[in-house]
Amino acid sequence: MAVLIQVRNAHKRFGDQVLLDGADVSLVDDVKVGFIGRNGAGKSTFLRALLGDEELEQGEVIHHPSLRIGYLRQHDPFQPGESALDFLMRESGQPDWRCGEVAGQFELKGDYLNGPVKALSGGWQTRVKLAALLLNDPNLLMLDEPTNFLDLRTQILLEHFLRTFNKAALIVSHDRAFLKATCSQTLELSRGKLTMYPGKIDRFLEFREERREHDRRVNATVIAKQKQLQRFIEKNRANASTASQARSKAKQLERLQTSEVEVDEPTVHIRAPRVTPRQGTVMRTEELAIGYPGHTVAENISLEIEHGQRAAIVGDNGQGKTTLLRTLVDSLEPINGSIKWGHATELGTYAQHVYSSLDDRRTVLEHLEYESNADTTRQDCLAMAGALLFRDSHINKKIKVLSGGERARLCMAGLLLGTANVLVLDEPGNHLDVETVEALADALVDYQGTVIFTSHDRHFMQRVATNVIEVRDGTVKNYFGNYESYLQSVESEVDEGERERDRIAGKAAPPPPTKAASAEDYRASQRQSRKAEKEIKNLEKKIAQLDDEKKSVNEKLLTETDPDEAVRLHDKLTEISEELEQAEERWMELSDF
Repeated sequence: MAVLIQVRNAHKRFGDQVLLDGADVSLVDDVKVGFIGRNGAGKSTFLRALLGDEELEQGEVIHHPSLRIGYLRQHDPFQPGESALDFLMRESGQPDWRCGEVAGQFELKGDYLNGPVKALSGGWQTRVKLAALLLNDPNLLMLDEPTNFLDLRTQILLEHFLRTFNKAALIVSHDRAFLKATCSQTLELSRGKLTMYPGKIDRFLEFREERREHDRRVNATVIAKQKQLQRFIEKNRANASTASQARSKAKQLERLQTSEVEVDEPTVHIRAPRVTPRQGTVMRTEELAIGYPGHTVAENISLEIEHGQRAAIVGDNGQGKTTLLRTLVDSLEPINGSIKWGHATELGTYAQHVYSSLDDRRTVLEHLEYESNADTTRQDCLAMAGALLFRDSHINKKIKVLSGGERARLCMAGLLLGTANVLVLDEPGNHLDVETVEALADALVDYQGTVIFTSHDRHFMQRVATNVIEVRDGTVKNYFGNYESYLQSVESEVDEGERERDRIAGKAAPPPPTKAASAEDYRASQRQSRKAEKEIKNLEKKIAQLDDEKKSVNEKLLTETDPDEAVRLHDKLTEISEELEQAEERWMELSDF
């Protein structure tokens, strides 16, 4: 297992902000790593340092001689008038047949391959860029938010590609479902340090929360013991008969101070608008047609949405999801038909056409105070601003100097402080990190109003959506199933498309085994199956035993007052948790078998 990139003692800061503080990590040649961290933590800076585009103040980045990096660029690399095929040939130096073959893996064919690449949507352009990466034969892919603006079908294609890509990858993403499906390890950048966890993101987040909870308990125990020792010292140091004891306790106090636990990063908490729950139909469309002058996107739309529903608008890019949302909020005139909103409906809208038109003269704080509910305090505004990464001097920034991502977050903050009882949200998770997306999902689940939204983040969709509306082939209709069933149906369509592509390409299925081979394979399979069943039973007993041990140590840790013993229990708990995780992973492997 070769180390492709090794980072040693990396230091980097911007002004007062420390991005890398003695960070170390190694990336090896056959592991896909999900890279996470709070917005502004320095993930993109770190990627640029790996590429050699950013200098470190101290430390080194060592590349293996055979390293070939494929980096998914966010900027537009296309020349005016060139087709996707032209771009692939120019970028890779490969012949047209080879470029077409690789492009086919991403369903790039016909007009998508031979027409102007700049006329394609962002999702299709990302497919073109991915095909270009593959043509250059990298052994390390570096992808920075690859799922932004990708529809579900393209995300699934990208997942399938990454699962069959038998080399290394480093993937920055806020999409937990995507990272879980593609990455076997998780790398976190926090407080300037890099932490590599040998497991998927869900396990890492659970592990991190357990670790923080243990740290809080140990810290509370240490602080309580410090206070107890301090009281004893103050009471007894002036007394000749107890002065030596007081000196001994003072030495204990010094040792305790060295074992204090670092304070956690601020926890993101977001609240939704406080509204009164209502019953009945909130919105109805009749014979609605949507689109633009000279171009109808969808027609004969008859929908009803009830108060309290959280309706997910789904469909491939270019089918008309955003067009539908803009028509519903009266940002776009309907071509035909009508939209009727219920009595006393107050709409709150989050979409690019909204956050790109904020009042440039206001500061961040002034905007939030202007948009917020009448009974909202300045502290509420500051708390919401902090949750969406406007802290300290940033709250006094003028809107005119904010980036596109900052404007989007500010618009979201103002919306959540308002009084809207219907929220219409177009890609609300863009520009947010994993923790903030999760906090937003929590807020929307608790929200007593109605939500109509689109998102490319499957974990977010599964958390929030109560019903699904599909935009497809010029129609808009209720999907009779939940988001999970919709996801499965798209997976099946993608799988069928890939099988058909392989059939056309002449990739025949492997021939059936001979009878002799089949009999021998069957006997071997039976032996393996019996062995696996036996190991599964033993693992189940071990998992139950470790679970009991973990609970017992946890209970002791909650009540332990001796700091040294608390530290020992914490180490014991970490050891049990690691052993339990290994046993559970092995059980899952055998269960799949």
